[in-house]
Amino acid sequence: MSDLARITLADVNLVGFHGYHEAEKELGQRFELDVELFIDIEAAAASDTLTDAVNYEKVYQRVEEIVNGDRFSLIEALATDIADTVFNEFDVEGVTLRLRKAQIPFCPNLGHVEIEISRGEVLE
Repeated sequence: MSDLARITLADVNLVGFHGYHEAEKELGQRFELDVELFIDIEAAAASDTLTDAVNYEKVYQRVEEIVNGDRFSLIEALATDIADTVFNEFDVEGVTLRLRKAQIPFCPNLGHVEIEISRGEVLE
């Protein structure tokens, strides 16, 4: 029997060069993310060793590479790339990604826009 658990990388703040408007791609802006990893913790809990666990430092580094390195026009594309990459490259049962963009051109009174994407098996 597996023990499905959630590990959350919360309030990850990164600068990326994504957006529909050219200025967003040139100047960059801050993105905030929450990455929820749904993992079977049975082996890691029994052994208490990192080799039996998902190394969330490596997950963070991979997410940072995508946000800092790639260029997307839409947050839908950016969020999909991050969620798919984490789900496919790490030993997780599922992943939920929440991506927030706070600086919306031409919408000065909008607090932020957020997209949530899930892949695989997730807990409610």
